[in-house]
Amino acid sequence: MMRATVLLHRWLGIAFCLLFAMWFATGIVMHFVPFPSLTEAERFAGLAPVERAEPQIAVADAVVASGMRDATRVRLIRRSDGLAYVVAGASGLRALHASDGGDALVRSVDIALAIARDHASRRGLDAAQATVQAQADHDQWTVPNGFDRHRPLFRIVLADPDGTEIYVSSRTGEVVLDTIRSERGWNLVGSVLHWIYPTVLRRNWALWDGVVWTLSLLALIAAVLGAALGIIRLRMRDGQLATPYRGWHALHHLLGLAAMVFVLTWIFSGWLSMDHGRLFSPGQLMPPEAGVINGAPDWREVASLDRQPISSSAREVEWFGFNGTVYRRDRVALDDQRLIGAGDLPHQQRTAFLSAREVSALTARLSPDCKTPVVVADDDVYLMRSALPAAPVFRSRCGDLWFDIDGADGRVLQRLDASRRAYRWLYGALHTLDFPILMAHPRLRDVMIVGLCALGFVFSMTGVVIGWRRLRLSLTG
Repeated sequence: MMRATVLLHRWLGIAFCLLFAMWFATGIVMHFVPFPSLTEAERFAGLAPVERAEPQIAVADAVVASGMRDATRVRLIRRSDGLAYVVAGASGLRALHASDGGDALVRSVDIALAIARDHASRRGLDAAQATVQAQADHDQWTVPNGFDRHRPLFRIVLADPDGTEIYVSSRTGEVVLDTIRSERGWNLVGSVLHWIYPTVLRRNWALWDGVVWTLSLLALIAAVLGAALGIIRLRMRDGQLATPYRGWHALHHLLGLAAMVFVLTWIFSGWLSMDHGRLFSPGQLMPPEAGVINGAPDWREVASLDRQPISSSAREVEWFGFNGTVYRRDRVALDDQRLIGAGDLPHQQRTAFLSAREVSALTARLSPDCKTPVVVADDDVYLMRSALPAAPVFRSRCGDLWFDIDGADGRVLQRLDASRRAYRWLYGALHTLDFPILMAHPRLRDVMIVGLCALGFVFSMTGVVIGWRRLRLSLTG
């Protein structure tokens, strides 16, 4: 049994020592440079004022024209080619020209370029030399599944000093991503390596998921076996614990013991990052819950909202259903909006966000056990923030099941059962060290992450040296 354990650890170590070293080194990079994304502040800054001066069809007519019977949200935005409705539902997205309800897919390179230039200029970016570089379903920075509803994407190169590249959705004509040269460079030696994210593999989500999950599990087995052997092989010498090995093997043994707890918890939590519902609940709404929360509203109710003028400073208007009522929100600033419901009277004063009473009326339909929602504190360990910095997030506890609902737009930000709450600690806390005490001292957390990952990297490199020597001996002997 011992011999089998030694052999299995040895050959798994040879196979995975470089992977271990890569994970620790890239983990340091990822802590400081996350994967490229378009932040809400960047997205909003690039929006043009809506200014509904020209004629346009009614929202209800736009929903009918879209052909989407499951439409749950409609947004009005201004593109370089005019106002457009973006109709969204479980079946996808559909963009329509607000003037006549005609299809507003972006097929023209010139329109995509104009949209990107307008977005860039509003953010103060130099777009004078911008060109459309490509139109494709996937590239290295657009492999995440969140872009599926927007493919194919136009990639526009601004040719500015920062090397900014902007991606425009062909489905809605919206800017959905931007990257800069330094961000791309660091991520090539960070997230792309860490997540094993080559485009050819990641574009097939099921294949990528299976490959990385399997590799992570084998790496975890190698680490567990190594920890067990490291403890078993300890010896007492002159009343002190000592290693029986010499040279690189001794260094590997001692560093492994020093880093054992971190290595085991980090590799274990890294494996859990690929869980995707295998062991823990995925945090998604169950079909009956989705039917209550995301049910399509009666869009004929929008007529009463149309009689109330849109805020002159609005850059985006959204209509959505919440508990059977249609609401309209006018986004007037990054952290401010005007919200009105279909039953509100003209000029009626109300808060900019949904109230606890409105949220409670919805969650009561989910379960009679749901308590009155409370605003989640900023320091809550399970907090998911709204895209609007000032918006409250309401938590409704329905027995052991929690729902966190965005007070800005009524979306369910997360569904937390006991399994999902445990996952937050076993994955999130162990892998990113976002324990409350460390989050309160970010510099200390930075030092701990860098120091522990550096220790793991050095330990892994001793395995690389030992593995290379063993492999070379096996090949030549």
